[in-house]
Amino acid sequence: MNVESKDKKKILDKKRLRNSFKYALEGVTTAYKTEQNLRIHTIIAILVVILGFVFKISHLEWFICLILIGLVLMAEFFNTSLEHIVDMITLEINPHAKKAKDMASSGVLAMAIISAIIGLIIFLPKIINFLGGLK
Repeated sequence: MNVESKDKKKILDKKRLRNSFKYALEGVTTAYKTEQNLRIHTIIAILVVILGFVFKISHLEWFICLILIGLVLMAEFFNTSLEHIVDMITLEINPHAKKAKDMASSGVLAMAIISAIIGLIIFLPKIINFLGGLK
């Protein structure tokens, strides 16, 4: 491989990398414009971050909260993607398409419920302690 070919390959790799970020950001933008549940999950995530600062949660608690936020958002993005793929495959009412979409939504719901329970475990004692200090 000559020097010119290596330089072209590097340029192409940089372009591919730039494009991969560009397309990912386009996906994020499209999802936030069209998906109400994603916006709701994001508002809840912002509230969790604010509460984390207010209650000065530990490093481990931050780690847990941030992982859960990422998992819920990721589940919502995957669910949205799967719904669009199913809609692309068939526009007809199809029981298999319904099952696929319902099960994907169930995955998001399960992740959100588990995250909420863990959030309560982390934040509820801090909230109770705070409210007890107000008396």
